[in-house]
Amino acid sequence: MKPLILVVDHDAQVCRIAREYLEKARYRVEVASDAEAHFLDRTPQPCLVVAGISVLIQADGFFAHHAPESSQHRPPWLVLLDNALAEHRMIALDYGADDCIVKPFSARELVKGVRALLRRSAQTTDKADIVIDSWAMRLLVGGSEVPATTLEFKLLEYLARHPGQVFTRDFLLDAVWGEVRFVNPRSVDACIRRIREKIETNSANPTMLKTVRGVGYRMDATAIWQSAPTEICDCPACRTRVSALRLQQSGFRHRRTSVQS
Repeated sequence: MKPLILVVDHDAQVCRIAREYLEKARYRVEVASDAEAHFLDRTPQPCLVVAGISVLIQADGFFAHHAPESSQHRPPWLVLLDNALAEHRMIALDYGADDCIVKPFSARELVKGVRALLRRSAQTTDKADIVIDSWAMRLLVGGSEVPATTLEFKLLEYLARHPGQVFTRDFLLDAVWGEVRFVNPRSVDACIRRIREKIETNSANPTMLKTVRGVGYRMDATAIWQSAPTEICDCPACRTRVSALRLQQSGFRHRRTSVQS
């Protein structure tokens, strides 16, 4: 049976066009009103949602307050933007869009975006050590859901976003705990210990969340996300890396200009 795609937008004409394009590509398509919050928890669940950005923001609030347990897996979202401004794309991704296209879109552009997201979401849990659902704050390890406190989830997700990178305890305190008072580096150790007891086969000999002696901790596990983008991160580590790259690129352009002159 062909994947079911749900189309939701405040503009009925956009919904009609999207439905027409997708049905010609032999997908099953349903259209829902953006005023109906229950479209997020319908049965059967769609394999993908094509929606306007206002719908995405509405959905973010719905998940934050309701987090329907009947939705085992949030489908990927292809978000329709009203313009090509970079900040609008950033807002959409920050709210959990998996990809974006700009209105008006062609049939080829829409179908290509849908196919790409369906291929990406076809990743199964056995291809990853950890599956993270940021919207619902759920973790799956080995196909089974693992309970986690808000702090444990935030720390694990932060490390998973930076696989292979070593972080000191002080850095993790700043990045994850933030302005929380009355914590110290040992608070990181305690949280890491609790996470290991939940995700590792043998917490005494961890294979996913490693200790780098004399430095801190490193995530060696492979993680995939069921929701929320992993491409955007504005933490100090990523800002430093981007700044260094820009400085390097600036220096390269300066050297090239000097050579040409």
